[in-house]
Amino acid sequence: MVPREAPESAQCLCPSLASLNAKDVLRRKHKRRSRQHQRFMARKALLQEQGLLSTPPEPGSSPLPMRWGAPPGREASSRARQHPKAESGNASASRKPTPREFAGPVPTRCVAIDCEMVGTGPRGRVSELARCSVVSYHGDVLYDKYIRPEMPIVDYRTRWSGITRQHMRKAIPFQVAQKEILKLLKGKVVVGHALHNDFQALKYVHPRGQTRDTTYVPNLLSQPGLHTRTRVSLKDLALQLLHKKIQVGQHGHSSVEDAMTAMELYRLVEVRWEEQEASSLQTHAEDRDPDSSTDMEQYMEDQYWPEDLAQGTSRGMGEAQGRRE
Repeated sequence: MVPREAPESAQCLCPSLASLNAKDVLRRKHKRRSRQHQRFMARKALLQEQGLLSTPPEPGSSPLPMRWGAPPGREASSRARQHPKAESGNASASRKPTPREFAGPVPTRCVAIDCEMVGTGPRGRVSELARCSVVSYHGDVLYDKYIRPEMPIVDYRTRWSGITRQHMRKAIPFQVAQKEILKLLKGKVVVGHALHNDFQALKYVHPRGQTRDTTYVPNLLSQPGLHTRTRVSLKDLALQLLHKKIQVGQHGHSSVEDAMTAMELYRLVEVRWEEQEASSLQTHAEDRDPDSSTDMEQYMEDQYWPEDLAQGTSRGMGEAQGRRE
């Protein structure tokens, strides 16, 4: 059976209907967009009235893309993300840092040290290094070795040092230990009690700004009871401030225990100590006058020389002049 062909008029109507449907769809889309645009403009006007929307940028400038209707905080954060250097630069230039913003040293850059000495030389009066312990900010032992002094030991001072002849059997030479210890201390903030004794035994000078001697702790705490003596021992500080007993028994001191105790004392007053260090550094930097003297010859004048040396020099010059005449 042969199908009938559609009338020509129907065939002509199909394309026109399709075009009408397409135009209708476009018209609806246009209406939808116009409604969205009207809502957008209404919201924009409302934001401008409330002062939440800045005025349009000048021609030729490249404004930041803005999300209309977004909260002002979100807009500011987006600007900060796109221009972090400018934001941070303006902030740092507009305000001065307060002492509290000077945070203390990073825990990984802070260590505590304690050394035990034995007596060498005449009558054992020369103190030399025999044991050294270094602990971290959290009290972990980083170094603990017995060290053989450069001179023969005369007095082991076991009652205080805890060092015996047996310990020296596994001791390492002083030069080796010195290199190992100084490598640990380099660039670190060093905590300890009466550190000048430890540094003297190590034959080393640590930067003063990176030294925290716990003999200074009573001054930070301003406790009158701790000022009865010029220098309070680590044992007394531990008992009064940490409520712990150290250096007990007949076996002498433990350098590990003493180093850990010094670190605990430092952490007890760390915030106050570092604030004081930061403020003192800032004060010294502001009070330091520039050196305006560029002519060093003025210091060769007689007024800057010791009297006996100046007299001897003038006498010698007079004799030389007399011989010429």
